[in-house]
Amino acid sequence: MRRPQRIYLSLYYLFAYHMPTPPYPFSRVGHWMRRILCKKIFRYTRNDFIIGAKVCFGTGVNIEIGDRSNIGRGSWIAHDTIIGNDVMMGPEIMIFAYNHRNDRLDIPITQQGYEERRPVKLCDDVWIGARSIILPGVTVGSHSIVGTGAVVTRDVPEYCVVAGNPAKVVKDRRDK
Repeated sequence: MRRPQRIYLSLYYLFAYHMPTPPYPFSRVGHWMRRILCKKIFRYTRNDFIIGAKVCFGTGVNIEIGDRSNIGRGSWIAHDTIIGNDVMMGPEIMIFAYNHRNDRLDIPITQQGYEERRPVKLCDDVWIGARSIILPGVTVGSHSIVGTGAVVTRDVPEYCVVAGNPAKVVKDRRDK
């Protein structure tokens, strides 16, 4: 990680991370500060996006976020996440891009390391409900909705509503 990026990351986690979100006083300052710092930290950003308070994203080096997208308060976003335009995320979303290895039985799981990183992609116009979990390698198709508390283990087709654990398609939004 480049030295200037470490400075922005430190400022984010020391100050901006704790700044309030609406309806609390100074929430606009918090949004502004998080946006300015994330533009320096993330790999790619557009102009109009919102990062809620207490959002963790590690070093953020491989995160991309599009126009008019937001990450809800208290969320945890993996390094390798691509967020399209008009993506709306509720609070406390968890997105993972890797998992622990567990294929060997002769050594403890804690000593087996990690699987290869698999990026997560949230296409344009997606709504992720509060406290949803998205696992490594998942793509959520455009115009889809992930229900509150869903655990998404597989790709979500375009225009679908998924819910449950594991998430299953419950509706196609194009059906009348």
